[in-house]
This record gives sequence, C-alpha cells and structure tokens, in this order.
Amino acid sequence: MQNLVVQKYGGTSVGTTDKIKNVANRIKGYHDSGSHVVVVVSAMGHTTDELVDLAEKINPNASRREMDMLLSTGEQVSISLLAMALEAIGVPAQSFTGSQVKIITDGNFSNAKIEMIDRTRIDEALALGKVVIVAGFQGIDRNENITTLGRGGSDTSAVALAATLGAKECEIYTDVDGVYSADPNKVAGAKKHAMITYDEMLELASLGAGVLHSRSVEFAKNYNVVIHVRSSFNQNPGTLVVSEDKLVENVRVSGVTVKSEEARVTLPDVPDKPGMAAELFGNLSAADIIVDVIVQSSPANGKNTISFTISRKSLKDATPILEKFAKDHGTGKVDIDDKIAIVSAVGVGMKSHVGVAATMFKALAANNINIEMISTSEIKISCVITEADAKKALQEIHKAFEI
Repeated sequence: MQNLVVQKYGGTSVGTTDKIKNVANRIKGYHDSGSHVVVVVSAMGHTTDELVDLAEKINPNASRREMDMLLSTGEQVSISLLAMALEAIGVPAQSFTGSQVKIITDGNFSNAKIEMIDRTRIDEALALGKVVIVAGFQGIDRNENITTLGRGGSDTSAVALAATLGAKECEIYTDVDGVYSADPNKVAGAKKHAMITYDEMLELASLGAGVLHSRSVEFAKNYNVVIHVRSSFNQNPGTLVVSEDKLVENVRVSGVTVKSEEARVTLPDVPDKPGMAAELFGNLSAADIIVDVIVQSSPANGKNTISFTISRKSLKDATPILEKFAKDHGTGKVDIDDKIAIVSAVGVGMKSHVGVAATMFKALAANNINIEMISTSEIKISCVITEADAKKALQEIHKAFEI
C-alpha cells in the first residue's frame, strides 16, 4: 500500500487527555496529507503499574494467564480514547485490540512472541479512509487466550505491523527526541545520533537504554524496517535505526550505558567436569531467568568458580534453583551481591579501531573504580562495578571517548 505510515505512541505520549488530543492532531496532519495511517498505542502513563499493584493486593501469586487478561485492558482504554479524539476533529478512525486484528503469538504468557498477523481487518479499514489504531503489547495464542509481549512490547507490535504491511519505516514516538550517546539526564553533553545501527541499538537496548524494546529492533533488522525514534512533543527529526551499510562512518563508540538493579551470583567450588554449566544455566533458563555477564575461573584442584549476573527481580526465583544446585553437587555456599551495576560502551567502530578496552579501563582506574567482571562482544565492552560508582563511571567513560 502506497503512502503507508506506521506510528507508535508510548505511555508518556498518551498519559493525559490533553496529550491524547495532541497525538490526534499530529495524526490528523498525516491523514490530511493523504497518508494511510496505522497507529499502535501503549497504555496511558502508569496504568500497567497500577494494574499490577491491584493484582498484588488480590493475589500475589496470580497465574500469568490471568495477569495477561488484566494487563491487556490498559491499551484498550488508550486506543478507544484516541479514536474518539480523532473523531472529534473530523478524522475517521477505528480501534482494534490485538485479538481483533489477530496478532497471533505463542502461548508464553507475559512474554509472548508474535508468530503472524492477519492484515485483513486493517486493510479493510484503511480502504475506507480510516486511521487504524491497534493496541500494542498484546495478541492471542492459537487457543484464543489473550497474551502480552512483555514490558516494552508495544514497540514490537508496531515494528511487526510495519513489516507485515510493507512499510519502510516505523515511527516510534516517546518522551525523548532520539537515541543519545548516554542518558542526557545523567551525562551533560550527551549527543543525539542522526543514525545508529540495528546491532548497536540491540546492544544498547539490552544494556539498559530504555528508548526501544530489544525485540522490536530484532524484528526491524530481520525485516529491514527502518525505525525512526522521535518525540511526540515536537516536530524535530529524531534518530534513524538502520542497517550498518547505511552509515557513512562507523564511530569508535556510539553509546555508553549503565544498567542498575542487577545482582552478581557466585558459586565457588563447582566440580570441574562436563555438564555443570549446562545444568546450572539450563535450570535458570527453564525458569525464564535471563543471565547476562558470565565468568568462569580456570580450574584448580578439580574445582571452578562460576560468577554471573542476573536482574535483582529474578533473585526470588533464582535462589532456590541455585541452592539446590549447590546441594546436589557439593559446591561452596552461594554468594549474592545485589549492589552492583553494569557499565558498557557500544559501537560498531570497535571492529576497526584498537585501544577501546584500554581507554575504558583507564577511565575507570583514574577514578578509583574497581572492575569486578568483564564481558565483551564484537561491538560491546561491559564491566561489572559497584552500584555506588555507576553514575560516575558512566560520565567518565563518556568523557574518555569524546563522543
């Protein structure tokens, strides 16, 4: 379909009735210019958090199926209000839940993955000249159970729709006007990028940069959909997330992030024999616990020490798994440090520039910040440090790379 625009508005962009009216006026401009517009909307403001709090008061151990049933209602409110706002200014619009447009997912409640989207109802509404508004963050499984895509899932909904409908670009509207080299609230002089690669954005998203949901970037990369991160509060151009071949120059480091709310787990005296790591991390994976940095020491006297990081919120589920593993294999006592942070430098230019790690380590050393663990990839270096040093580390690394 020609002149197709796919947009997504986050919770802060539709947090009040005035903001919803502002979004409606922005959409009207696209519609009046002759574009076919598909809009994905998140729940208003802190609605999802408020629904979670309600569930906690009723049943702290509610099933994930029922939590998805509850949380999906937040978007139903915002899509209908936005449709009403558009109708009030003379723009025909129709809202749809994820189930109504048949966003089919797997059955993994609270963290479902999109398998396919039936575009029939969307095409029918667009053919009638309507703005189509779709609830983000949700879908249905093959048994017609309502599912949600996990926090930030509205980004994934929007990019998946853009891919399904053949849009070349997906505009993601948020409360910031692009992707910065660091959090501008923490680092003075942080630079807004005109362009950044999918791989860089994937790393930044997984490392705590809250601008985009990492699965949305994966989707965009797989289907070659350009993501345009923009502010819903002004008309300024934002940041384009594109394939690497679109960049004129690969800078050494494009972004520095810090990820707090982390914990480091250390298991000493793990028997040095095949299958130990497979069993340990297999058990954690089965409980949907995401592991980040992993370090294993060289064996001594037939024993290893395994250290890794997980989110603090995963500790409740991880602790019994760790204690059982320790008991079954006679390891030392499980040690947990929940006062750590992970600071990272990311850039596709690392593949062609030397000295990146040295620059980062020197910046930390010069400020008496101790590195407790190190993890690297082709375009990323991460260091585990104490949480108290997190903000200072972020600022000094950003300064060292002269981004």
